[in-house]
Amino acid sequence: MIAAIRRLPRTVWLLGLISLVNDSASDMIYPLVPLYLTSVLMAGPRALGLIEGIAEAVSSLLKLVAGVMADRTRKVKYWVVAGYGIAGLARPLIAFASSWFGVLVCRVADRVGKGLRTAPRDALLVHSVAPDQRGLAFGFHRAMDNFGAVIGPLIAAALLALGMPLRHVLFAAIVPALIVLWLSFAIVEPEIKPSATPLRFSWNLREFPPQFRRYLIVLGLFMLGNSSNMFLLLRAKDLGLSDAQVPILWALVSLVAAIFSTPLSALSDRLDRRTLIVGGWAIYAVFYLLFGLMSATPWLLWPMFAGYGLFLAATEGAEKALVADMVPRTQSGTAFGWYNLVVGILLLPASVLFGWLWATLSPMAAFVFGSGCALLAAFLLRFWVGAVEQVQSGD
Repeated sequence: MIAAIRRLPRTVWLLGLISLVNDSASDMIYPLVPLYLTSVLMAGPRALGLIEGIAEAVSSLLKLVAGVMADRTRKVKYWVVAGYGIAGLARPLIAFASSWFGVLVCRVADRVGKGLRTAPRDALLVHSVAPDQRGLAFGFHRAMDNFGAVIGPLIAAALLALGMPLRHVLFAAIVPALIVLWLSFAIVEPEIKPSATPLRFSWNLREFPPQFRRYLIVLGLFMLGNSSNMFLLLRAKDLGLSDAQVPILWALVSLVAAIFSTPLSALSDRLDRRTLIVGGWAIYAVFYLLFGLMSATPWLLWPMFAGYGLFLAATEGAEKALVADMVPRTQSGTAFGWYNLVVGILLLPASVLFGWLWATLSPMAAFVFGSGCALLAAFLLRFWVGAVEQVQSGD
């Protein structure tokens, strides 16, 4: 495994390093947003669901646009640079927000940056490795991303423990954001061969194989029950976790995901990728069911969130590698745009619905709904989408 990781191209390593530093900045802020909303701005779960849903919906539309343009122009670098730059500068401005609407504006700007970079970056990874390295490359990238997500919350927790005001901790994320912008300029534009036939775009996805379209439908069902992770942190706080422990708990999730992402995603290069995804979605379903049913037992949150990290490790890299298996390389930017559109656009109804179920009925009702969506999606992925044969790069 170590030897295989060392053989990964320079571009994969550079993108991994950028993600590590970027997520250090992002996850200094991410677990603090629900605390900032509830304790400083006095907003509740409905506002949280609306903020995250709108921000991710805007991001998702831009992911599709950026992916299509990357395929059309055969240029990816400056989409990535612009995306990291906009997001890095927008995040710390949350510290100056005086209402939940101000947080919404900053989160939308952050997600605009993510929307511009995500599909072109994923396409860059596809163009940088051989088909039998896709799982390893995406798993390694997600591992570096998650290691950054460990570092960020730990820094935030340390700063809070030292008595730094919450607003100051939020603004401190500007430092790693500037480092990311500097690193992103070192990306080398890949040589992308033009497609043998003109690239087309249609809203009915007719230019893609039917299996890819079925996969997006199943993914959409899973995402309908997969609301913002900030609800998990809000629930953890309701179950008795202190403010200083919340970012540490999220760091545990990221640490587990970072440790297991590379080996599990690399395993998907040798096995049916659906096996890992179905297993991960099953873990998610059990986690959400237990999370909705449990009472105030703070110590139990730690092993449960570790299990959630295992779900992320099993699915994040394998889901993207499965996309790459289904489409030609020349359409990878557009395909990842569609993938990220489905993942993000449904976060709006998912988060709004989750927040409504939480506030109107109970947290248990919200988490049971998410669990049911995951189980049904896992069943359909196994028995409806079917086995996948890799589409070769020259197709």
